Amino acid sequence: MLNDLVAQAEQNRTAALAGLAPKTQDSLGQFFTPARAAALIAGMPRLPQEGRLRVLDPGAGSGMLSAALVARALGECPDLIIHVVAVECDTTILPHLKATLDACLAAGQGRVTFDLIEADFISASTGITRDDRLSNFDLVIQNPPYAKLGKFSAPRIAVREVGADAPNVYAAFLALATAALKPHGQLVAITPRSFCNGPYFGAFRSYLLDQIALDRIHIFESRSIVFADTGVLQENVVFSGTKGGSRDQVLLSTSNGHEDKESRRNVAYTDVVHPGDPHQFVRITANDEDIEIAERMLSLPATLESLGIKVSTGRVVDFRSRECLLNAAEDDAVPLIYPGNLRDGVVVWPRDIRKPQWFRPLTQKDANMLFPEGWYCIVKRFSSKEERRRIVAAVWSPERICSPVAFENHVNVFHLDGAGLDRNIAFGLSMWLNSSLVDRFFRTFSGHTQVNATDLRSMRFPGREMLRHLGELAPETMPAQSEIDSLVDKAAGMVDTLV
Repeated sequence: MLNDLVAQAEQNRTAALAGLAPKTQDSLGQFFTPARAAALIAGMPRLPQEGRLRVLDPGAGSGMLSAALVARALGECPDLIIHVVAVECDTTILPHLKATLDACLAAGQGRVTFDLIEADFISASTGITRDDRLSNFDLVIQNPPYAKLGKFSAPRIAVREVGADAPNVYAAFLALATAALKPHGQLVAITPRSFCNGPYFGAFRSYLLDQIALDRIHIFESRSIVFADTGVLQENVVFSGTKGGSRDQVLLSTSNGHEDKESRRNVAYTDVVHPGDPHQFVRITANDEDIEIAERMLSLPATLESLGIKVSTGRVVDFRSRECLLNAAEDDAVPLIYPGNLRDGVVVWPRDIRKPQWFRPLTQKDANMLFPEGWYCIVKRFSSKEERRRIVAAVWSPERICSPVAFENHVNVFHLDGAGLDRNIAFGLSMWLNSSLVDRFFRTFSGHTQVNATDLRSMRFPGREMLRHLGELAPETMPAQSEIDSLVDKAAGMVDTLV
């Protein structure tokens, strides 16, 4: 009977997915949860053996998560009564959702009831069009929609009034779901991993982690398997937490996809959210090797601030400076560096990358975008799927051309208060950032291909002498990865003496 319930919900999901117009799906950010993934998510929360469980499924879609949770509760907790409140705004999906909830009702034989609310969850949970039924829940289970929220949009402003700032619809759903929980109520969700780090979600992370204590985090090694039938390519995370819960341990688990065997281990809460981290990054170490790497990185003696080094995004936003962009050299034009100019650890310029290679300042504002002649370490802000490393660094050499230089906004620039670095420091930084050690550590808190300046500022670094030592060893062109890692390992062994 319970297997029949999940099978019926999966049929409803498939039918709902087939009836979606691609434009509507894209605008609403809809990605319906497959049955096996729903079972994993529904298996996360703690369930009482008796009493009444009030459950919220916001953005319920075809109702797969509700069905998976009801099937689990009916099988494991014979004396538990479940009331589901499912919220969905897409009228084309409502018949499929109603069919799933009716199947839950039938399977429960008097132990399951539900409310189906046709509404936008953000509006119904805030002062826009408040629905009083959306509060006082024991459990929220959700796969929220993914779409950006404009800074001054009505939904984002409404969420701010609750106490959170949510730059994406999924973050707004999480914040409002947290607000709808009873004390010690549980939240379980599958979302993009992007909220775990970076300044974009900083205010949201602060709200969420203040309200709930993380209980479990599950990551998928594959970016494409979970929502394969929707065509989405997204690095997802499933997590559960308790409102006002204890912050002792977190259960971390990993699997390739939602149908594969998972590995599990418990770690200290402080290994996931470091107490001294002002950004409150969520760090997910997949195994003991990741923990060892994190410990090595966190034991390093320096920060960029203590080294006197700053990192900033490039100052030139090309579409805002079109009149300054040139495809050929002219008087007063300077090199313009794009991510495509970074090759094998050095900046190759000029290069045929279908991007302008010269920048000619026309006003003082344009001139202020330039960096003076000098050595700089450059990091791509976005790495491609084909690149082995998330962090791709290179060195700009003033020996190639004696000139100020313009860096486009899709690169991060390491500098000394707007001026160039010591030559060996620049090469040492590049070697260090291109190492497998740093790449593996970066992946513990970054689930996407973007590298923010804030991410780089949050990391610890070797001392100045070690960086110089690495820079002295570095050839002009970056060596093979194995040689980089060998040099970094040797230099890292000197951390205790070179500070």
